Amino acid sequence: MQEKYALELINKGMRVDGRKLLEFREIELKTNVINKAEGSAYVKMGETQVIVGVKMNMGTPYADSMGEGVLMCGAEFTPMSSPDFESGPPSPESIELARVVDRGIRESHCIDVGKLVIDEKNVWVVNVDIHIINHDGNLMDASALGAIAALKTTKIPRVDLEKMEIVRNDYVADLPVVHTPINVSVCKVGSNVVLDPTKLEEGSIDSRISISVREDDKICALQKQGSKGIMIGEIPGMMELAMEKSRELRKLLE
Repeated sequence: MQEKYALELINKGMRVDGRKLLEFREIELKTNVINKAEGSAYVKMGETQVIVGVKMNMGTPYADSMGEGVLMCGAEFTPMSSPDFESGPPSPESIELARVVDRGIRESHCIDVGKLVIDEKNVWVVNVDIHIINHDGNLMDASALGAIAALKTTKIPRVDLEKMEIVRNDYVADLPVVHTPINVSVCKVGSNVVLDPTKLEEGSIDSRISISVREDDKICALQKQGSKGIMIGEIPGMMELAMEKSRELRKLLE
């Protein structure tokens, strides 16, 4: 019944919480919220809450990218954040979320991975861990924003080269972040375009394109969701909208 009411309002150009269709909820962003992480951020988007932590570890480079550091993203959906989530192995939804965030960071060349080499055999592994605290819709945009905010605050710890051990809390450099990709999910509900849907509104979405945009307006990643298609002629307008809104969200990182 509530989803039907939310859909009726959207079809009239209105929303349950009084926002306009292309308006984000109030966003709160805090950084350095986890003492034991090399970088961290907290994002509250409406009632959706996400914490992202970045941990720096030593590892070996991939065979096809020798001389480069490694990026790994993971997402944890706990039952405490939503009754829809269950304990156990990563769900398809959490895997997809981590991949979308990972792709936006990786394909934007956000991190200068060539500067993450420790020696001939070892490189830095940048672990981005996303924890959903409360799910009230639009987890992708909130998680991606938290990830880039956490990366921008990340410090690289010193390595004791004799023992080949990381000396935590003794930082020698900032993580070389050179680009700031912002993810904007543009949703279709009937003939309407909607941004930042709540969990209630997500039940009415026909299709969604999550678009990662760099600060130079370069689109570096896209992810299509939903059972219904999108007309080719609609895509340029959705991309322009993502570019416009990404500029607004990026101001939160300043």
